[in-house]
Amino acid sequence: MNVSENIEEAIEALQQLGLKEYEARCYVGLSQLETGTAKRLSEMTEVPRTRVYDAIRVLEAQGLVQIQHSNPQQFRAVSLDEATETLRDQYEARVERLHDALETVEIVDSDDEEPVQQVWAMAGNDAIENRTEELIETATDEIVLVIGDESLLTEDLVATLNEVGNGVELLIGALTEPLQERIQAAVPDATTFISGLEWLHGATGSQDETAIGRLLLVDRSTILVSSIMPDSKAEQAIFGEGFGNGLVVIARRLMAQGLLTQRDPAV
Repeated sequence: MNVSENIEEAIEALQQLGLKEYEARCYVGLSQLETGTAKRLSEMTEVPRTRVYDAIRVLEAQGLVQIQHSNPQQFRAVSLDEATETLRDQYEARVERLHDALETVEIVDSDDEEPVQQVWAMAGNDAIENRTEELIETATDEIVLVIGDESLLTEDLVATLNEVGNGVELLIGALTEPLQERIQAAVPDATTFISGLEWLHGATGSQDETAIGRLLLVDRSTILVSSIMPDSKAEQAIFGEGFGNGLVVIARRLMAQGLLTQRDPAV
């Protein structure tokens, strides 16, 4: 990635964190300078000079820029560490505010009875990992997890797996021996095995086929299955709960394929 691409990526990230485009461009411009004037910033960032002053006032209010009231005025960005910490605090405060606000919102009950069996779809690696960890944390009896892509064995997932209670049977399958060794080293209390599901990476093994990312069965009642798109590498998933015993038995036996019978708790 070249310098201009890095700059545009930084501007986009700042906008996602709540800054407007001109504010983001001015901050990134100042991060490239020891100090800068409105004229210099306008030339660097292509932000109209009159709008530079507006952007700087907002950035100063957020603690991202300092102003020297000379003639002409000089501006400088705070250090990268200070800026990222400030933005992190602001972001976390917004998330907490959202949580507190939605927590008080009254749920309107539907007159229709919801079906016992429910299947839902979701997308995004972070969201799916969070849901995976949330389901694991609810387990009281057994967790069967098959990991089809080594990138999904994240530090957060490992930490969640290591916090599973002693009374919960933890079975983790891997597609390859090296991945199984990684899992066993990272989660020593788990029973690991090589999954016999060749279709985890597509029926033919082609790089152009959709691959299964993770399969999770919690307490033989809740199932999550994710797939990884071949082009974008984006993760999508479906999960459901309240399934009948027949489907659970089939799912569990498929997921635990490759586990030695004597180490496989009875269904």
